[in-house]
Order: sequence, then C-alpha cells, then structure tokens
Amino acid sequence: QVQLVESGGGLVQAGGSLRLSCAASGSIFSINAMGWYRQAPGKQRELVAAITSGGITDYADSVIGRFTISRDNAKNTVHLQMNSLKPEDTAVYYCATDRKATIRPVGSWGQGTQVTVSS
Repeated sequence: QVQLVESGGGLVQAGGSLRLSCAASGSIFSINAMGWYRQAPGKQRELVAAITSGGITDYADSVIGRFTISRDNAKNTVHLQMNSLKPEDTAVYYCATDRKATIRPVGSWGQGTQVTVSS
C-alpha cells in the first residue's frame, strides 16, 4: 500500500502562486504514475496534471501554461507549481499514484488539501 500526504494548500489572491507537494511512503517501489486531481464544491473530481516515471506529462486544458507538475523520484514526492491562480482554481486538491504508466493515476489517494483563490 502507498500512503500519500499532501501539503502546501492555502488561501491566495487571484494572480498569486502556490506550490503543492505530495510525499509518498509505504510500497513506493510500486509507484509509476503520480498526479493531482481537484474537486470543487458541487463538481466532479477532475485531473489537473499527471506525470509518469518516464516523464510523460498531461495537463487539464484549463491549467496549461499556468501549472507545472514535477516529481523527485529520490524523495518519492510530486509537486504542483500553480501560478496565475484564478478563483475557479478553488478546490480540494488530491494527490494520486498508480502502478501503471498512466496519465490517469487512480491507484492510491491522499486526503486532499484545500486551495482557495480569492478575487
């Protein structure tokens, strides 16, 4: 089993930046893909960004050019740098990992971290 702990959420004004981090522990040898999802109130959870162990990335159209996903395999962490934040980015952000080389990791989930962007 993989345990995931997110950090870095908070309140920021529109146009600001936040950096989310997710630390993995447990069966880390099984991790291939890592990614971030978000869920706003009343909406379905959606993929924000994902990255495979081979470095293949995928982003939601709404965050291209503003968000960057990266991973540190030595530290078993994945980060999401979020710039030019908008109020519509407000959501709970979840870290996820998968054994497969997929751009839709769904195997293990973190508890989520709140990101609130004020206008």
